[in-house]
Amino acid sequence: MARIVFDLDGTLIDSAPDIHGIANKVLEQERCEGISLAQTHDFIGNGAAVFVSKMRAARGIGDSEQARLYTDFVARYDDAVTLTLPYSGVLAALDKLKASGHRLGICTNKPISPCRAVLAHLKMDHYFDTMWGGDSLAVHKPDPAPLHAAFAALGDGPQLYVGDSDVDAETGQRAGVPFLLYTEGYRKFPVEQMPHTVAFSDFAELPRLVHELLVAA
Repeated sequence: MARIVFDLDGTLIDSAPDIHGIANKVLEQERCEGISLAQTHDFIGNGAAVFVSKMRAARGIGDSEQARLYTDFVARYDDAVTLTLPYSGVLAALDKLKASGHRLGICTNKPISPCRAVLAHLKMDHYFDTMWGGDSLAVHKPDPAPLHAAFAALGDGPQLYVGDSDVDAETGQRAGVPFLLYTEGYRKFPVEQMPHTVAFSDFAELPRLVHELLVAA
């Protein structure tokens, strides 16, 4: 059976509405205009610190305010769960993968505390035997170290990585593992410009794709 590691935001869950909400609460405190949901999608992917940096730049807030705004943003993050939903077909796909004996994990650039909080809120945490956040190690994706750590925590077996972004594609490439690209998340580039083993738009396809990749290996 395989070890399958998933990205989180934009892959398994649509968390942008909640992240959008806390970003605009932070900006409201600064008496600044909020950012749009489209901007939120664009800023997600490289972790909370980069998100805050892009949010600041969009509103002309200086670098000297980064640490303070980051602290404010992260303080709100654990409670940013009420608007977040799993993508269609995710739960059924995870059920099938678990029933087939695969071991599942999370490797995300989201800080580990809000990662655990949102998965617990959605009652999805039981699917995963290991979770690695953007602050679990000294480095984060696209450095492959967190992905390697997630696979190591799952034991032995073939490795598959599932994600939605250019960051995930680079991480999978640098880790040297097959990458399954979910095309309906927060992708910023055309599919053909992102290195991937297979691409899919519907989670109902995922168990079959996993089986086919393992048979072909």
